[in-house]
Amino acid sequence: MKVKGRNMRTIWVGEDGWSVEIIDQTALPHELIIASLENVHQAATAIKDMLVRGAPLIGVTGAYGMALAMRENASDENISAAYEILYKTRPTAVNLRWALDDMVGLLSQTPVEKREAVAYKRAGELADEDAKICETIGDYGLEIIRKIWQENGCPKVFNILTHCNAGWLATVDWGTALAPVYKAFNEGIPLHVWVDETRPRSQGASLTAWELSEHGVPHSLIVDNCGGHLMQHGMVDMCIVGTDRTSSNGDVCNKIGTYLKALAAHDNNVPFYVALPSPTIDWTIADGVKEVPIEERAEEEVTWVKGRAKDGSIQEVRICPERTKAANYGFDVTPAKYVTGLITEAGVCEASKQGLVNLFVKKRA
Repeated sequence: MKVKGRNMRTIWVGEDGWSVEIIDQTALPHELIIASLENVHQAATAIKDMLVRGAPLIGVTGAYGMALAMRENASDENISAAYEILYKTRPTAVNLRWALDDMVGLLSQTPVEKREAVAYKRAGELADEDAKICETIGDYGLEIIRKIWQENGCPKVFNILTHCNAGWLATVDWGTALAPVYKAFNEGIPLHVWVDETRPRSQGASLTAWELSEHGVPHSLIVDNCGGHLMQHGMVDMCIVGTDRTSSNGDVCNKIGTYLKALAAHDNNVPFYVALPSPTIDWTIADGVKEVPIEERAEEEVTWVKGRAKDGSIQEVRICPERTKAANYGFDVTPAKYVTGLITEAGVCEASKQGLVNLFVKKRA
């Protein structure tokens, strides 16, 4: 995707050939800051403190974190140590575990003297694979948007509601939920996107809005509780969100508040789609509502907000009384019955165990 007219990804190897550079997403939308990761601990901090976020990007960052670890010490003991350091940063995003398992499986079979080069090569391959997967998701999602737009009589404005950020900032490139939006906009479908602010970290306000602005896609920022009202009054043609983990029965774990959007969409007959790369599917979990671990994050994310003041400075302010505590559940799970369909790089399927099996297991067989 482009930033100020120039192609960018969210993560890449620096000019020195070994450091890993990322967009520091905590500085957006007010500043574009490039951060350099030089060891596994910095990679872990980037994931934990959400300099990088989004399940696919977290996975690739974890892979590069393993490469940085191998540059320092390629022993078997350090493979295990690096794995533990990186894995404990974000327990909900299944892509992280998937990428780390992939790296460990490869490195454990590689001679010690070759592990650094192999690790960097594999991390780069995972980054390229993610970008390709997301672009393919965009192609399948474009077909859905085009079909609904045409069935609705090709309105002059086609309204899509999204939650959190599932654009290219959440991946290596293109994004998941926003990839179809970019494809449809590029094709000329007259899109308008309702952007949920997505408290507490406001990824919709700071990231999705920034992305859409850079690409020129018309959009409006709304508070998180506005979506149901818009759907009641026929102002949303479809919803599309991403996911951090999808269980084998089609339940979808995504940023807190997604479940409420799905309920409103169901009540108002608004199509509710989830876009996801296949590494986000956790085949070991049969019931997402009961089994997916829900990350509880620091209460400061709820009690404090950051933004640009009128004098131009970036400030943090507390929004509640000093003695007030906060509960900060990072995710919720939307049961499969409320999901119209899952958009993947292998095609579109119903949100169910059979739908996923037919799309992936039987097709591969």
